[in-house]
Amino acid sequence: MSWGTELWDQFDNLEKHTQWGIDILEKYIKFVKERTEIELNYAKQLRNLSKKYQPKKNSKEEEEYRYTACKAFLSTLNEMNDYAGQHEVISENMTSQITVELARYVQELKQERKSHFHDGRKAQQQIETCWKQLESSKRRFERDCREADRAQQYFEKMDADINVTKADVEKARQQAQTRHQMADDSKADYSSYLQKFNHEQHEYYHTHIPNIFQKIQEMEERRIVRIGESVKTYAELDRQVIPIIGKCLDGIVKAAESIDPKNDSQLVVEAYKSGFEPPGDIEFEDYTQPMKRTVSDNSLSNSRGDGKPELKFGGKSKGKLWPFIKKNKLMSLLTSPHQPPPPPPASASPSAVPNGPQSPKQQKEPLSHRFNEFMTSKPKIHCFRSLKRGGATPEDFSNLPPEQRRKKLQQKVDELNKEIQKEMDQRDAITKMKDVYLKNPQMGDPASLDHKLAEVSQNIEKLRLEAQKFEAWLAEVEGRLPARSEQSRRQSGLYDTQSAPAVNNCAQDRESSPDGSYTEEQSQESEVKVLATDFDDEFDDEEPLPAIGTCKALYTFEGQNEGTISVVEGETLYVIEEDKGDGWTRIRRNEDEEGYVPTSYVEVYLDKNAKGAKTYI
Repeated sequence: MSWGTELWDQFDNLEKHTQWGIDILEKYIKFVKERTEIELNYAKQLRNLSKKYQPKKNSKEEEEYRYTACKAFLSTLNEMNDYAGQHEVISENMTSQITVELARYVQELKQERKSHFHDGRKAQQQIETCWKQLESSKRRFERDCREADRAQQYFEKMDADINVTKADVEKARQQAQTRHQMADDSKADYSSYLQKFNHEQHEYYHTHIPNIFQKIQEMEERRIVRIGESVKTYAELDRQVIPIIGKCLDGIVKAAESIDPKNDSQLVVEAYKSGFEPPGDIEFEDYTQPMKRTVSDNSLSNSRGDGKPELKFGGKSKGKLWPFIKKNKLMSLLTSPHQPPPPPPASASPSAVPNGPQSPKQQKEPLSHRFNEFMTSKPKIHCFRSLKRGGATPEDFSNLPPEQRRKKLQQKVDELNKEIQKEMDQRDAITKMKDVYLKNPQMGDPASLDHKLAEVSQNIEKLRLEAQKFEAWLAEVEGRLPARSEQSRRQSGLYDTQSAPAVNNCAQDRESSPDGSYTEEQSQESEVKVLATDFDDEFDDEEPLPAIGTCKALYTFEGQNEGTISVVEGETLYVIEEDKGDGWTRIRRNEDEEGYVPTSYVEVYLDKNAKGAKTYI
C-alpha cells in the first residue's frame, strides 16, 4: 500500500489530512500541558494544606505532638508533603519529556510537510507548463494547417483562371508552398512538445508524485508513532512515581500503626500529675459534748481566737478539695454579673475620641470583691494577680503543683546545661584559635580574642549560677515530693508538700507543727494559695479564641486604656468576639496582640462557617 500509487490524484486531500494530523498533535500537547498545570496546582494545594496543619513552633500546639496519635497525624502531614512532591515530579517530567519534545517535533514536522508539498506543487507547475506548451503548439499547428489549405485552394483557383497573369499564379504558388512549410514546422513542434509532455506526465505520475507522496506517508506514520510513544510515556511517568507514592502511603499506615493509647495515657499522667495525694477520710465531729470539739491532726480549719470569722467550707476537707474544683463551677460562684462597658462615642471620627472609651474588660475587679464576700474574711487578694490572663509566671514555677513544678525545673536545668555546653564549646574553639595565632602571628593577633574569651567565660559563669539556682529549687521539690512506693500519707503531710514560695512574693513562708499539720494561724492563707495556684494553671492552659471573621479599620483608634488595642485606618485584623450589644468588638492582630475596639470604628466580615457567627456584616 502506497499513497503514491493509490492516492496519485488526491494531492489536496492529503494536504488537508496532514494538516489535521498536526492539529491533533498540537491538541495532545495542549492536553498534557493542562495536565501538568493541574498537577502543579494539586501539589501546591497539598503543600499548603500540610503547612496549614503543621504545629506552630514554640507554641502549646507543638507540645501536643508528644502524643502518638498527634505524631501519626504529623507523619501524615509530612508524607502528604512528599506525596505533593511526586505530583510536582510528574508535572516536571511531562513538561520536559512530552510537552517540550512534542512542541519541537511539531515545528520540525511543519517544516518537513511544507517542503514535501512545495516539491509537489513544483512538479504540478512543471507538468502544467508542459501542458500549456503542448496546447500552444497544437493550436499553432492547427492554424498553420488551415492557412496552408487556404493558400493551396487560392493557388489552384488562380492557376485555373485564364485571365490571371503568370506572375500572379507564381506568386500564389509560392505563397502556398510557404504555408505548407509553416504547417510542416508547426507539426514538428507539436510532435516534439507532445512527446515532451507525455514524458513529463509519465515522470509526474509514476516518479515524482509517488516519491513525494511516499515521503508524506512516511512523515504521517512517524507522527502517528510519535503520538503513540508520547501516550506511553505519559503512562510511564505516572507509573514511575507509584512506588514512591506507595511508600508515602505505607508511611502513613506505619504511623497509624505506631499509635499507642497506653503511651498517650501515660503522657497525660506525666503532663497533668500534680504530685498531691487524695485526701483521707473525714473524721466524725461530735457536737453533743459541751466541751470544745476535737480538732483532728489533718484538719485545716481556722480557729483563731482574734474574733475574725473562720475560713471554712462546710467541713475540714473542703479546703483540701479546692484544688480539684472545676473551673467553670468555681467561676460561676465567684464572677459578678456582666456589666456592659460604656458605649463607643457617637462620632465616628478619630478626633472625636482622642483617648478612646474605657476598656470593656473591667470585670476582673468585681471578681476580687465577689471573692471577698464569698470568703467572708480578709485574705490577701493581691495574691491572685496570677488569675489575670497573661500574668507573669514565677521564676521558680511555684504556682504549679509539685510534680509539674519538678518537670518544669528539670526542663529548665537541662536547657541551661545545653547553653553552658554550647558556651564551653565556643570557649574551646576560641582558645584553639588563640593558640594558632600564638604559633603563627601572621594569621592574626592573639590579643584580639581576649575580650571575646572573657565575655564567653562571663556568660558561662552566669549560666552556671542560674543552673545552680534552679538545681537548688529542683532538689527542694524532689525532697518534698511523696515517695512513689508509699500507698498513702496523712493529709497534714500532703499539704506540707504544697509549702512552695507564694506567687509574686505575696505570701509568707508556711510553718507546720511538729506532727506535720498546719498551725491554725496559717490555714486561712494556705487555702487561698491553693486556689490561686490552681486558677493560675487553668488560665495558663487556656486556648486562644479562634477567629470568627475579619474586620477592616475605618478610622484610626488609639487604645490607651486596659483591654483596648490601637488600630490604624485601613488595617485588616481578625475578629475573635463579635459585638455583644455593648458597642465593643474583640479583635486580634497576631498571637500576642488582641483587645477591644469600638464597633463603629471597624467594618466586620464574619465567617458564616465559624461557630457562633451571624450571617450579617
